[in-house]
Amino acid sequence: MELYAFFQVLWWLLLGVLMVGLAVMVGMDMGVGAQLRFVARTDTERRIALNVVGPHWDGNQVWFVLGGGAIFAAFPLIYATAFSGLYVVMLVLLWTMIMRPLGFEYRSKLPSTRWRGIWDWVLVVSGVVPMIVFGAAIGNMLEGVPFHFGWDLTSYYTGSFLSLFNPFAVMCGVLSLALAIYVGGTMLMGRAEPGPLAERARLAATSAALLSLVLFSAGGLWVARLDGYRLVSAPPAGQAQTPLHQVVERVAGSWLDNFHAHPMLWALPLLAYLGLALGLFALRSRLSTLAWWAGALAWVGVVGTAGAALFPFMMPSSTDPSQSLTLWNASSSRGTLMWMTGWAAVFVPLILTYTGWAFRVMRGKVVATHVESDPHSY
Repeated sequence: MELYAFFQVLWWLLLGVLMVGLAVMVGMDMGVGAQLRFVARTDTERRIALNVVGPHWDGNQVWFVLGGGAIFAAFPLIYATAFSGLYVVMLVLLWTMIMRPLGFEYRSKLPSTRWRGIWDWVLVVSGVVPMIVFGAAIGNMLEGVPFHFGWDLTSYYTGSFLSLFNPFAVMCGVLSLALAIYVGGTMLMGRAEPGPLAERARLAATSAALLSLVLFSAGGLWVARLDGYRLVSAPPAGQAQTPLHQVVERVAGSWLDNFHAHPMLWALPLLAYLGLALGLFALRSRLSTLAWWAGALAWVGVVGTAGAALFPFMMPSSTDPSQSLTLWNASSSRGTLMWMTGWAAVFVPLILTYTGWAFRVMRGKVVATHVESDPHSY
């Protein structure tokens, strides 16, 4: 493989790793927030739930920064096209992400029930919306995004805000939310003291896992009949190119082409099923740590399945399929990717090491007496 093509594939894989990290770590925090008003019934239980993720939620936002930064630097044409065309969606995501830290910091500053109730719902909404947007974004990549380029590579978005939330995308968004609630529920189950809160979190995680199984299966059947994208002709991989130098056609069921050509890829959806099945067993056996890792495994399978189906497409165009953005025509230069690889080799292990260390130091149960007596707790 030509060196440039190697680095392009490497950063496609690294972007997938970052997406999984975002889904698992940020999804865990979002999942706790999404079920805050439903699983936690009293003020003390809600404070316990917030303090379960309290030491980690802000650090986990690093995965958002890493994901956005990687797209900006490694695939600038993807970044420019998506962030300009999907501007309204990005603003909705941004505002929910801005309100979320306010909910954590201000919620327990006053004893008023009404005050705390308002911030509780802010945390619920700011947990639900980003995960639905995350899943819907992946769904839209499989459906195709309505954009095209001019002769000077100026991108033009021809869709609407509501068109991005089509039925398939909404289903993907609900799947994303269900997986987040599952991982968040396992975290609550493991770190809350034994009692009603932990038991309700276990039941919520069980329901979310079952819903995820149904939605992932339905999504697979839907994708098998969906009009996918097939690269008919393009410059060789590893050669500098633009979206104006290729021919792409839409063919029903073509998102399964890579799976038919490389049967080993079927291990990815099987991994999702294995993770969810193992998670249900762990929840039934009240093994919270195993359940959490099973959820992470399920996320790897779900994100990996979508990535394998799309390859080499990254942002297909439903307006003009031949102007779709692929791994080969949307990446940065070879020099940029090489420099990024060097920095990633240093900082990604540091981030993973620090994250593991932080969870180890902050391990243990969050008990009601400690939360109620500590003025610095959420």
